[in-house]
Amino acid sequence: MASNMDQGHKHEENEGGRSWVGIIVRLIVAAIVLMITAWLTPGFSQIGFGTALVAAVVIAALDWVVQKLFKIDVSPFGRGIVGFIISAVIIYLTQFLIPDISISIWGAIIASLIIGIIDAVLPTHVL
Repeated sequence: MASNMDQGHKHEENEGGRSWVGIIVRLIVAAIVLMITAWLTPGFSQIGFGTALVAAVVIAALDWVVQKLFKIDVSPFGRGIVGFIISAVIIYLTQFLIPDISISIWGAIIASLIIGIIDAVLPTHVL
């Protein structure tokens, strides 16, 4: 009977071992973090929740691509200066994929710093 329960939970997890509910919660938290970051950061346009949620998905996708291509974790503080710079570049590039966002280079650098600080306290592992 226990094996049937284990099999039921296996289909709810993706290949990284995270449940879909966990991924959705992380994306929602990341969207809220992006909204707070946009509010605090000069050079980062104010965004609504829907735009922030789409941006969180785009940033997560770009993060995934960088991790797969270069084998680098791009969390702002998790991998030192390289992770910080790549995180800022990903944030900056997001504006070209989402029309409602405008981010200056300095805004992306400051946003990477703020997201890194927030991520240190409340890990989302989406950014």
